[in-house]
Amino acid sequence: MPWPIPWSIPWPIGKAGAAWGDARPRFGFVVPARVREWAAQEVATGRLLPWFAVAFGFGVVLYFTAEREPAWWAATALAVVCAIFAVLLRRQVVAFVVALGVFAIAAGFAVAALKTARIDHPVLRFSTSGVTVAGFVELREESQHTDRFVLRVERIEGGRMDEKPARVRLSVKRGTAPPAGAFVEVKAFLESPLQPLEPGSYDFSRDLFFQGIGASGFVRGAIKIITPPTLQGPLQRADAFVQRLRDAIDARIRAVLPGDSGAIAAMLINGRRDAIDSHLYDAMFVSGIGHVLSISGYHMAVVAGVIFFLFRAVLALIPGLADRAPIKKWAAAAALVVTAFYLVLSGNQVATQRSFIMIAVVLFGVLFDRPTLTMRTVTVAALLVLFFAPEAVVHPSFQMSFAATLALIAGYERGAIKVRAGADSSLGARAALWGVNEVVGLTTASLLAGLATTPYAAYHFHRVAPYGVLANLLAMPVVSAWVMPMGILGVVAIPFGFDTECWRQMGYGIEWMDAVAQWVASLPGAFGRVAAFGTGPLLVATAALLVIGLLKTPLRWSGALLAVLAIIWAVRSPLPDVLVAADGRTFAVRGADGRLAFHHSGGDTFAIREWLAADADGRDLHDRGLGQGMTCDGSGCIGKLADGALIAYALEPDAFEDDCRRAALVIALRTAPPDCAAMIVGRDEWRQRGALALRRAGSGFIVDSARPENFDRPWSPALPPRRVPLDNAADPSAQRAPAASRDATPRLEDVEADQ
Repeated sequence: MPWPIPWSIPWPIGKAGAAWGDARPRFGFVVPARVREWAAQEVATGRLLPWFAVAFGFGVVLYFTAEREPAWWAATALAVVCAIFAVLLRRQVVAFVVALGVFAIAAGFAVAALKTARIDHPVLRFSTSGVTVAGFVELREESQHTDRFVLRVERIEGGRMDEKPARVRLSVKRGTAPPAGAFVEVKAFLESPLQPLEPGSYDFSRDLFFQGIGASGFVRGAIKIITPPTLQGPLQRADAFVQRLRDAIDARIRAVLPGDSGAIAAMLINGRRDAIDSHLYDAMFVSGIGHVLSISGYHMAVVAGVIFFLFRAVLALIPGLADRAPIKKWAAAAALVVTAFYLVLSGNQVATQRSFIMIAVVLFGVLFDRPTLTMRTVTVAALLVLFFAPEAVVHPSFQMSFAATLALIAGYERGAIKVRAGADSSLGARAALWGVNEVVGLTTASLLAGLATTPYAAYHFHRVAPYGVLANLLAMPVVSAWVMPMGILGVVAIPFGFDTECWRQMGYGIEWMDAVAQWVASLPGAFGRVAAFGTGPLLVATAALLVIGLLKTPLRWSGALLAVLAIIWAVRSPLPDVLVAADGRTFAVRGADGRLAFHHSGGDTFAIREWLAADADGRDLHDRGLGQGMTCDGSGCIGKLADGALIAYALEPDAFEDDCRRAALVIALRTAPPDCAAMIVGRDEWRQRGALALRRAGSGFIVDSARPENFDRPWSPALPPRRVPLDNAADPSAQRAPAASRDATPRLEDVEADQ
């Protein structure tokens, strides 16, 4: 008999309900009949599909936790074997469901491994100066203090380079970045992509790796625009055309809207991040509406909704057309085309691609007469995003966006609070109740989305927005109904020369949003700072959200217990007593007052900003008390822990005599004597393991590192052993980066999330 084709046989997920609902299993004395009944409902037909996406995402997460790069062929083979087992077990109900879940995990792991192998490229491992780099400018960005541009390298010479990156990101003085598509030659200081600033914090090097960037740095000297040795390919020319189009739109907006209003309008239209006042920037994120500054699913949904509504309304005005033609589908097709154009115009970033996929799934549902916004739609969108961009699963934008979407759909499926006016009510009563219904709906949506995204905002950005519901309720209706539609009309009107008034009207709405942000940020307790916690509480909080959002029966309330557990775990997470930066030039000691005292010997203050935020410390870089509790001289520094133990930072060899005798821990830039009685943290430790966090444990310390021992991944390759003893090394400052601010440091918006 020929082997049956697996996909031609009905897979028995729907029969799982009967299996779980059977009152005769031998574990009946353990599982009450009511619980078995609920479990049977949860595994009914169609209920397990969202959990397949969850298992797929879990497989991707497992991939990113590996210390060494998995072999893509081994991961693929494992996924194939799991698929075969799932097919063979398709008639065994419970076994098939379990096998399918295991296959989903293996498939997610394999897809991530294949994506990494496909885009693998050289990553610079050592800082180097005096490098001559020539290539085409692919992307240009502006910020508050510097401009940045991404260079596709055609030629790179000089310096000490173990690897020659194919793309680099360089920073220059504000207003001097070359135009997209230009072929330039520059002298640059290059360094490896920024590693996590402390154990468990965001890995910028991983983010840059998946953007195809192998090094970052800043330009030294003039930028020379020269004749390219080769012509650009069609894709590069198309990209340069889009960049010039973005520049032209940006110029039209700035001609009408100067200052912060013009900068925000440009962000909303073409995704170009520009400098806005630092106080306004902080107020936007403190108030909880900072997600507006990063093009996300919200912006995509507004653009698609506006085009869908306008196109359908115009077609409906044609007599008899609505009866003869599917104008709803035509409107969906038009919205899909315009949204795709918006994707390209806004920079085609990974987060924006994810947003576009979600909107496209909804619009295709309209085209093919399928339900548009259901849990199944979100599941399909999540699977598509994870298949094409598995790296998104560890990015805050993906986590927060899908968390908010899951919460909103689950809330509305279960009947969000609504107020309806009866047909026999007066016109005034119906209008009043309609307004109440809209306010209640917006409040409910903001509350659901805010609660769902709180764990991720607290984990990644160490803050929550206590007044986020209020700010979103006051600002977002104006952004949705006025700012974005005016922006769309402005882009359409540019070729006809009538865009000026559109930008002006858009500016009025932006001014209202700015006023709301600043007012909410000024309210008492608006700065919701949260101390850093590990991935454990975040995973438990994610499980709580999934259980509450995906389960339909009262079993979903078991997620509340998980949420409480996550909160307790996060609150009880211990804070480090000593922090050491990956370059050894910055360290901090927690004193008796419970606050960190800092010593810093370089120009890069990004680590200090991150450490203060992770400590829920409201001090800023200009606070003179940052070094209080630290005593320094030419030989080194001494700090004191809460228990009186001394922490020494030894700069010169003559410091070891006293430090080894008196201190419990010595952070050494040189090789310590072998008979040193103190615990030694030397250059080899932070060179191989990155930033370090130490916690006092009895008379010793527990050490956590940003790079686990033997860590070797493509975005953070293991460093080779040193070939010369530390004693024979030159002055420790010889290989240091220049004492200037890290122009290539990722800005906060590089990892800011969209909701």
